[in-house]
Amino acid sequence: MSKKKSEEQEDKKPHVPVVNEASLKFFENYINNPSPTGFEWKGQELWLDYLKPYIDTHYVDNYGTAVGIINPEAEYKVVIEAHADEISWFVNYITSDGLIYVIRNGGSDHQIAPSKRVNIHTDKGIVKAVFGWPAIHTRLGGEKEEAPSLKNIFLDCGCTTKAEVEEMGIHVGCVITYEDEFMVLNDRYYVGRALDNRAGGFMIAEVARLLKENNVKLPFGLYIVNAVQEEIGLRGAEMIAHKIKPNVAIVTDVTHDTQTPMINKITQGDLACGRGPVVSYAPAVQNNLNKLLIEAAQKAEIPFQRQASSRSTGTDTDAFAYSNDGVPSALISLPLRYMHTTVEMIHKEDVDNVIRMIYQALLSIEAGQDFRYIK
Repeated sequence: MSKKKSEEQEDKKPHVPVVNEASLKFFENYINNPSPTGFEWKGQELWLDYLKPYIDTHYVDNYGTAVGIINPEAEYKVVIEAHADEISWFVNYITSDGLIYVIRNGGSDHQIAPSKRVNIHTDKGIVKAVFGWPAIHTRLGGEKEEAPSLKNIFLDCGCTTKAEVEEMGIHVGCVITYEDEFMVLNDRYYVGRALDNRAGGFMIAEVARLLKENNVKLPFGLYIVNAVQEEIGLRGAEMIAHKIKPNVAIVTDVTHDTQTPMINKITQGDLACGRGPVVSYAPAVQNNLNKLLIEAAQKAEIPFQRQASSRSTGTDTDAFAYSNDGVPSALISLPLRYMHTTVEMIHKEDVDNVIRMIYQALLSIEAGQDFRYIK
């Protein structure tokens, strides 16, 4: 048994990193920059600045979705896509004694809020605040403890009156982000907030870099799309899909690593960081395109996992698939731990392998390729 394991380890192909020092520096800056849903433009500027050396042209739509294009004159159009926005909060109510109550902007988790430090974004600049929470000493007393909820979590920015809060530039509608920043854990994981899904934006930009550095001449137009407002209903993808009118769309987003406590593999599947990209099976996923992804990965010896997504993928894949009379679309997911927290974790090798898988898939697509089941 031990001999077999040793032989398997010897046969395993050594991992050669794709992400280099310069691209990792960009990734860190990109993650640390706040890009809440509806307010993504600063992050989009960073992303476009990184992408521009590897593309022919670009544009940005009215709501902030950024598109880099290679071969813009080509009739056949292939999209590789991620979303740029992160979950956040809105100021919803300011009390007379200067405390601030919030509502969600996307799927923000109220249970992780207490004791977190935040940035309140105002026209006067960033105002620092904290999610306060009663001390344990004051909560003990025999009664059932009250759990964090939208009704009781609140921000304290050090003010004692509503007027003082407003003088700092804070008003109802100001957006709020956590200030937690990027780090590398055990030289194995990237950790930070908003890896869902700015990791995707980073990976599709790296695909463009590889195409340029390897002097690849694609036989079609490639549209590298970083869409806004995914976290509140795939809205940016809906808009840009109708503008581009692509022939093919390959979307990348995150999915759940299910190896940590309190996750049921029977309902959530058996997926793990470090085992490779995840291909999805769902009605929106076009099977012939999915087969192309899988065959490209197998040919290049890229490890991958499989996930069944039931009625919908819950990602921008659905928006592209059901646009423009139907666009062959597929999803390549990045396994992630602790989604919608400030300590989201992704494996370095998975990031490299998602980039490789998209790159190899693009090399396999032909101009004018017909993915229909019946011709």
